[in-house]
Amino acid sequence: MRSMEVAPLPFGQSATDFELASKKALAYLHDNLGMGLWMVTRVVGDDWIVLTSEDHGYDVSPGDVFAWSDSFCSRMVRGLGPRVAPVSEDVPAYRDAPIGRQVPIGAYVGVPLLASDGELFGTLCAIDPLPQQGLEPDALPLAELLGDFLSGILALELRVAETERVAERALRELTIDELTGLFNRRGWEGLLAAEEDRCRRHGSPAAVVLIDVDGLKAVNDSGGHTAGDDLLRRCAEAMTTAVRGHDVAARLGGDEFAVLAVECDEAGGAELAARLADAFGSAEIAASIGLAVRKPASGLPGAVLEADACMYEAKRARYEDAAQRSA
Repeated sequence: MRSMEVAPLPFGQSATDFELASKKALAYLHDNLGMGLWMVTRVVGDDWIVLTSEDHGYDVSPGDVFAWSDSFCSRMVRGLGPRVAPVSEDVPAYRDAPIGRQVPIGAYVGVPLLASDGELFGTLCAIDPLPQQGLEPDALPLAELLGDFLSGILALELRVAETERVAERALRELTIDELTGLFNRRGWEGLLAAEEDRCRRHGSPAAVVLIDVDGLKAVNDSGGHTAGDDLLRRCAEAMTTAVRGHDVAARLGGDEFAVLAVECDEAGGAELAARLADAFGSAEIAASIGLAVRKPASGLPGAVLEADACMYEAKRARYEDAAQRSA
């Protein structure tokens, strides 16, 4: 272990957000405690997402995703193993963890990071390929101190993020679709970009749903544009009953609609898609729905592309099913 007097705490006016504070905290911990890899992570379901890393030999970068259930940290937060393990092989819960068979881990340090409601957000943790007998007694109080520091910054920044979302929605007058009352394409693209930035910084989950309404042209041809406009308004009403208050519902143009579900994981996205399908069915509106959950590697732009492909696959399947029934 390196001397605790190597460097002063690198916090002050420059550490103004969670990402920057995390980088400084990890650099400070490495300078004073060593260890081959320090990380700040986010836990979403069984995804263990690296938000920030101080890597010296493991080749781990922000955005990498591991299985939470495989990790030492998942056992630490359940009280199955200590927060500091100078020799990880001496701890049965760590010795048996699958991640130890994927990468060499001789020593471990980990503390939980909590959101303002007390729920687990992620972890501040470190591993080294070799045992580190000198970790005691300094490692735990220092890691816990900086973990509490980061949790406080995180709670403040997440409150700011929610305030940002409210402010963004206050710009509806500039980004509204007059026919449906939903966001228009300009509003959708701006909110999507803003949410992607928050997802990248905080590891937040999000989902995208794209919806294509069947038969708008036929309605316009048979009943005129007044009938078509009425169909589009009913689509918007159905969507409004299905989405949560902080989600983004938009009409992208023509007969295409979209939903951005914030702080929404895979299970929540599936529930949202099911609610939308039920709402459209109750309104007797035929529509094809595609869902995709954001992946750290491709972000929300990748989720949009994936949801679009799923939507067109659903539309193709609907047409094939209709053709078989009429044959």
